[in-house]
Amino acid sequence: MNPLAQILRRRIDAEGPLTVAEYMTAVLRHPEHGYYVRKDLFGTDGDSVTAPEISQMFGELIGLWCAVTWRQLGSPSPVALVELSAGRGTLMAGALRALEMALDFLECADVHFVKASPVLRRRQREALSGHTVTWHYGVEDIPDGAVMLVANEFLDALAIRQLVRRDDAWHERLIAWEDDGFRFLLDPAASPLAVLFPDALSEGDPNGEIAEVSPAVLGLARAISSRIARDGGAALFIDYGHTESALGEPLQAVRDYALAGVLADPGSADLTAHVDFGAFARAAETRRFTDLSCRVRSWSVLALENEAASSWRPLRHTCAKRSRWRTVASRTRLKWGNSSRWLRLPPRTRRRHLDSKRHDVGSDAQDDHPVYSGVMIGNSIGGLNDDG
Repeated sequence: MNPLAQILRRRIDAEGPLTVAEYMTAVLRHPEHGYYVRKDLFGTDGDSVTAPEISQMFGELIGLWCAVTWRQLGSPSPVALVELSAGRGTLMAGALRALEMALDFLECADVHFVKASPVLRRRQREALSGHTVTWHYGVEDIPDGAVMLVANEFLDALAIRQLVRRDDAWHERLIAWEDDGFRFLLDPAASPLAVLFPDALSEGDPNGEIAEVSPAVLGLARAISSRIARDGGAALFIDYGHTESALGEPLQAVRDYALAGVLADPGSADLTAHVDFGAFARAAETRRFTDLSCRVRSWSVLALENEAASSWRPLRHTCAKRSRWRTVASRTRLKWGNSSRWLRLPPRTRRRHLDSKRHDVGSDAQDDHPVYSGVMIGNSIGGLNDDG
């Protein structure tokens, strides 16, 4: 039994079973034995690979998205260029490289990273050695003002709560220590968290089904959308998940590029869960955003590429590189597989509020498949069209 397993067992003995969120938080972020604290997660010595590590084009296209959107917002100055959980800094390094074509943006932009482990913070400092970077523990620490925020594979690592349908009620799934191992069990009392689910999840006969909710993800959606509503800017989240809330087992462990047991050897594997983009969008909407559009894309990175290329003339050549992106996209299926969708809430200028018709979600893939998706938070402005 490893040290973290011993700590968790003693905690269960003293306090009772853990929620899935408590277990996930300890496994990933324990200050001494947490997965994110003790090792470099990426590359040949890591357990997974993300799109920025596969091709520099990913970060560059996101940088171009930032510049295009910033100009369409009226070029607010100063502006905070923020990345959540920035990995090795590869995405931001690519973004800044592309932004050398937009010196007016760079001159008024300050780079900020949020939630970096000590190990990765050193790697980020090396990757961005020519730039001034400020690190923060939370989004609430980012200075006031307009913000361009990006997050790639950040939401899927935020802790989730799991509920199981039993006898026409939702019961929380807990983790206990039994028979020399960690085991799942159900809280006998009905969970109040069920009020966060859309009614559709309880329709039909879902007994025995698992559903998840992430208070951390919903809280972040509200915080970021409130910030943008107040100070202006835009946010782009790219991750694995569903465009609508869905039943199913969303939690998995990955070690050495392969699936591992979620409850086995805690702290040795990455724990991630499908992102409920439907719930994310609903949470963002509650912060006075009237414009929500959801659009299907064969790959979200291609949608980003098309938007950047159509909005920024010198970059039209990127459209010719779609075949390369398809190869990159196929390799990013490591964790979840299947086609991608793009969920979009366009950007917002400060003290500006435009009404717009809400569009329905469309899909060229089955809704029960996990996908690589994107969310952009904000309010629509001229030049960003929903078909781009």
